[in-house]
Amino acid sequence: MVDLPKNKKIILFDGVCNLCNDSVLKVIKYDRNNVFLFTALQSEKGKEIIKYLGIDISKIDSIILYEPGVSYEIKSTAALKVMQGFTGIWNLSSLFLLLPEGFRNSIYDYIAKNRYKWFGKKESCMIPTPELKAKFLD
Repeated sequence: MVDLPKNKKIILFDGVCNLCNDSVLKVIKYDRNNVFLFTALQSEKGKEIIKYLGIDISKIDSIILYEPGVSYEIKSTAALKVMQGFTGIWNLSSLFLLLPEGFRNSIYDYIAKNRYKWFGKKESCMIPTPELKAKFLD
């Protein structure tokens, strides 16, 4: 495994999903403490991290939050833990962590299952602009 920054949290996302790409741009906007880096699940770096973590990508195909040397989270827990670092109304998202994970993930899975139908899909992974390139591992 290639060394990853220990002081960053890495968000692995579906690089061809319009909803996921829009979400990445929102995270970048609200990441005032510069905590997150990004890589697409489909990228070489994404595949390398997934293999290292031993994750079956056929079961988790939309978001993974990985904190090198600490832990990783998937699905609704990953999304909510990303939002924990934001200020303002986003802090309220932590309350959803009180709900049972199975319940949260059933809602998450429903959205994930329909994300291409509702929000569309790109032909290839998002290519970050030069200004955003430093936020991506690839």
